[in-house]
Amino acid sequence: MPILGHQLAWLAAEGVTDVVVSCGHLADVLEEWLDKADLPLRVRTVVEAEPLGRGGGLKYAAKALPRPDEPWYATNGDIWTRFSLRDMAAFHHERDAVATLALARPRIPWGAVETDQFGNVLDFIEAPPSPFLINAGLYVFSPEFAELLPDVGDHERTTFPQLARGKRLAGYQLPQGVYWRAIDTAKDLTEAAKELAAGAGRAPR
Repeated sequence: MPILGHQLAWLAAEGVTDVVVSCGHLADVLEEWLDKADLPLRVRTVVEAEPLGRGGGLKYAAKALPRPDEPWYATNGDIWTRFSLRDMAAFHHERDAVATLALARPRIPWGAVETDQFGNVLDFIEAPPSPFLINAGLYVFSPEFAELLPDVGDHERTTFPQLARGKRLAGYQLPQGVYWRAIDTAKDLTEAAKELAAGAGRAPR
């Protein structure tokens, strides 16, 4: 099953009933899999005739939403995680935000070395959590968000800074212990498969 299949299963378990998948390169391969798959929700694909950038692609896909007057979720297609989307949506609503992004603290892929002020090595820490929060690639958007997106370009360089200046952009920190991974390389895919087989990535109870 591709990562998209796991994402769709998670979205369905969280109460999502309709999904729009934005496609570009190799869209026919993705659509072929979707046509054959036994899906737990309704899926519609939209294909960009030419690259529109992340923001433009999101705006193009948003036009296909079945209920554009309601808040909606968005996720990057290469993310594997499990957490309560309902809790994130409640956080978004409480803050009256136009957009809310999930924030993760991924583990650093290298071992860290702890030293004292004199340069003495005190300890070795294998794959410690990052001291910085990152954009986890999952979002809740209010209906008006789509109109703020660029037709072509990156919303993280245009729309998000604009909302941040107006204090209408919220950041939802993923709960401690939540599994999160971006699948960027073949190695990531192999490691994620091993972690999933070992029981990682299931929604916390």
